[in-house]
Amino acid sequence: MSSANPLLAGCGSTPYPGHDLDRFPGALRGRRILLCTESFGPVNGVSRTTLMLVTHLRQHGAHVAVVAPRNHTSHDIFSPPPSPDLGPADKQPEVRVAGYPLPFNPELSIVYPVRNSTLYARTFGHDSPPDLIYLASPASLGFQVMLQLRQQPRQRQIPVICNFQTDLAGYCEILFPPPLSHIAVFAFDAVQSYLFRHPSVKTIFYPSRSVRRYLASRDVQENKLDLLTRGVNAELFNPARRSEALRREIAPDGEIIFVTVSRIAGEKGFEFLAKVAKELDARGLRFKLYVVGGNRNPDVERDVQELFDPLREQGKVVFAGFKVGEDLAAAYASGDVFLHCSVTETFGLVVLESMASGVPVVARDEGGPSDIVRHGDTGFLVPPDDLDGFVTKAMKLARDERRRLRMSREARAAACEATWEKINNKVAWRMADTIAERERELGTAPRSAPAVSAAARQLVPVYGWLMMNNATRELLMHRVVDARLIGGLGVIVTFWAVTGCYVIFTEILLWAKGRMRGAGERNAAAAS
Repeated sequence: MSSANPLLAGCGSTPYPGHDLDRFPGALRGRRILLCTESFGPVNGVSRTTLMLVTHLRQHGAHVAVVAPRNHTSHDIFSPPPSPDLGPADKQPEVRVAGYPLPFNPELSIVYPVRNSTLYARTFGHDSPPDLIYLASPASLGFQVMLQLRQQPRQRQIPVICNFQTDLAGYCEILFPPPLSHIAVFAFDAVQSYLFRHPSVKTIFYPSRSVRRYLASRDVQENKLDLLTRGVNAELFNPARRSEALRREIAPDGEIIFVTVSRIAGEKGFEFLAKVAKELDARGLRFKLYVVGGNRNPDVERDVQELFDPLREQGKVVFAGFKVGEDLAAAYASGDVFLHCSVTETFGLVVLESMASGVPVVARDEGGPSDIVRHGDTGFLVPPDDLDGFVTKAMKLARDERRRLRMSREARAAACEATWEKINNKVAWRMADTIAERERELGTAPRSAPAVSAAARQLVPVYGWLMMNNATRELLMHRVVDARLIGGLGVIVTFWAVTGCYVIFTEILLWAKGRMRGAGERNAAAAS
């Protein structure tokens, strides 16, 4: 069980070798950065982290173009402001690419094939490719970008920085039914190992020790790995946001209030949380469980909510839906204890936000939260499968107000060490260093970049996506195949095939559940 907190302590105070994290690198101003992200909106932790980075870079004069899948919902569409000191001729667009929304989470999409040259043209123009590519939590979009780059000549391989924020293999293991789960985990492991080890990928930021162990097990080079934790807005998430009116609304009879903030989905540990709630009730604790979050797919959300019956019907479990901004901050601060049951978090931003709100945490000791929570000081960490231990710790905090208040102060103090300013400056310094290193390798003057040839821009769609140049096509015409290219494409095709099978399986399952639920409701109505 973790008792130290090296990552959280470091994010506010540990120096970055050779750089002052209180200062933005001047060399990055005016640089062209193509930022590709798998989701872009203020709801989930990965998106919020990316939004803050984009805003920070633009505010300091970097030219950032964002590429993200098209939003398939009408909620929480967000565009960060442009840099205030850049003229109107400077392009800093937000480009949305087509994709198929995942059934269990429509905020994420499987991006359809797209050429890097098309992304360059739609952002900075044909003759001005980016100086650097930043991939936030790469998946279907990021994988395509990396695959195409590795087929380019070395002088046209734009350097890549990745931020590994989502445990895709872990999600597959939970969401996919066997044997599909084993195939999916293998596919993701193989794809990530194949792509991350290429020389065009210069840095992979990781948020916790568990992620570093995973990447090392995939044979990713140690010199590429760099710790990057998360920050918290300590002004927004603050104990001062505690609302007595909200507390009376949630718990009118003065019950203890447990809070959970999460996207409502099966991989977020709600089955475990439902068991916790029922065991707390069986032990006679007077409580309310306040669940903040939702899912754009109502069938998925309804399935999770039904796990909590009959407590939900009795009003002991309250689903509040999505909340953002001050409403979200008030929800955190108005709780007594935060319960975190997910075991797939690479960091766990909600845990840090809860601590900043002065609310101690009970979490399963797996993934990112293991590096955030100081066991016994800012909360409790419990072995992942220890239901009895989790319930016992939750009851201990619920019934011991003095301990709860002490942990509240410790949690707030620890969270305040994590500042977004220094974290985003660390990313900026790594970007500046990577660009400078590439220019030294190419022997070019600052601010110059190799242009994409007219021939590359005019490739037909299939050849263009595979990034086959003239030489490659000539080899194929002579029936000589590059084994490394075919091997890489085989891995990617496996990933697409497994993902496609899962999407089809999930769509059919959700359709069948909807039909069964509708039939049951009609029968109940007829009987009454």
